[in-house]
Amino acid sequence: MSRSTSSSSTDDPPEGLLEIGHIRRAHGLVGEVFVQLTSNLDQRLTPGSRLVGADGVDYVIERSRVASNGRRVVKFAHLTDRTTAENALDTVLYGEPIHDPDALWVHELIGAEVVETDGTVRGRCTSVVANPAADLLELDSGALVPMNFVVSFDAERITVDTPDGLFEVG
Repeated sequence: MSRSTSSSSTDDPPEGLLEIGHIRRAHGLVGEVFVQLTSNLDQRLTPGSRLVGADGVDYVIERSRVASNGRRVVKFAHLTDRTTAENALDTVLYGEPIHDPDALWVHELIGAEVVETDGTVRGRCTSVVANPAADLLELDSGALVPMNFVVSFDAERITVDTPDGLFEVG
């Protein structure tokens, strides 16, 4: 599943944009910062990409790389030194949705009706919970359904093929 948002911010994203990451800390003296992605799409950090900060500032990527420790180091055009980089710490970054017809996007799942293959309606998806084995659909009934049981999806309906008894547990 493609993750484009798992909001830890209390602010609403700018209209039409998705949360894609956070600026975590400054790196070096020339304005580079560590960026923690909440998206699994590394292409979010390609040079020339434009992100919008929760502070309303446009963040245009000049360059980015993966450091030896696996963290992403990014140089934004307007962060010219360590001081300007430190002023941007903990900024939530937002980006345009990326169209991929084969991907399930968290923001598209929220509000969809969850139905078993036999037609039994189980409720509406209220959130997607990150889980190491498989992300979980959280339903308005409180039920949790592992994403590996999703067999089809459109903007209004998620069809699941769950093992017997899944909805009777708890």
